[in-house]
Amino acid sequence: MKFSLIIPTYNNLQYLKNFIHSININSHYKHQIIIHVNEGTDGTLEYLKKENIKFTYSEKNIGLCDAVNAASLGATENYIMYTHDDMFFCNNWDIELEKDINNLNTKYFYISGMNISNSGGGYIDYDCGDNPTNFDEKKFNQFCLNDNTDDLQGTHWAPHIVHKDLWKLVGGFSPEFNPGDGSDPDFCLKLWNSNVRIFKALSKFKVYHFGSVTIRKNKSIIKNNGTKKFILKWGFSPRFFRKYYLKGENHNVYNGPLTKPSYSIQMLLSLIINKLKFLYYKVTL
Repeated sequence: MKFSLIIPTYNNLQYLKNFIHSININSHYKHQIIIHVNEGTDGTLEYLKKENIKFTYSEKNIGLCDAVNAASLGATENYIMYTHDDMFFCNNWDIELEKDINNLNTKYFYISGMNISNSGGGYIDYDCGDNPTNFDEKKFNQFCLNDNTDDLQGTHWAPHIVHKDLWKLVGGFSPEFNPGDGSDPDFCLKLWNSNVRIFKALSKFKVYHFGSVTIRKNKSIIKNNGTKKFILKWGFSPRFFRKYYLKGENHNVYNGPLTKPSYSIQMLLSLIINKLKFLYYKVTL
């Protein structure tokens, strides 16, 4: 089973090369790779041309959402995976995804990798290095072989994979969330409204994530207030969505498709607070 991998990058060549290396050595299948290059003043364009890797390009940084959508237009496989350029995929990641997709026997799903990080930004905290130069690939591979963490419920993190039909149905990422903050939960809520109820972090698809490298390196990037935009769009916050819809706030073990949330006193109180925030944002626009 082949996938179309969509990767936005912004002058992050060292990490991008490391990511491509992981795909080349740890994939069973030959997947389609499409990079969107923002600026590319660090040699990224020359590298992609030399390696004959497909890419789209913008002279200026157009933001994550527009970059992902631009690259996705060239996707030819039935499944589209969005991933960051500062990740490293485990061995046979695609075989494990193929097994899970075949077992689900539906295209109404959202599956993500199990993020591992040394900076507290993943599902699992485990130190294998903080950049490609000191990354301990052997240590990471051994950890992936030995770890028996359960699949988790309610994911909304990259890397994630959906059927191409679903991607088109919800229109990919929402441009109003450029440069990117809030775009992942927004994408998931659009899927939820399209009757997707399977949101799973697949343990056998482990990914080492160096963590928001592009934003840390490029201080000129002004983060959008994704939470505010999300509340104005949907009437509640990303956290409310994660907790009461996706059931993923506490890294719960995956136990099957989700159901519509049952209203409790706690949920109603939280919803009232969210509606007050919505009204405040509306009157202060």
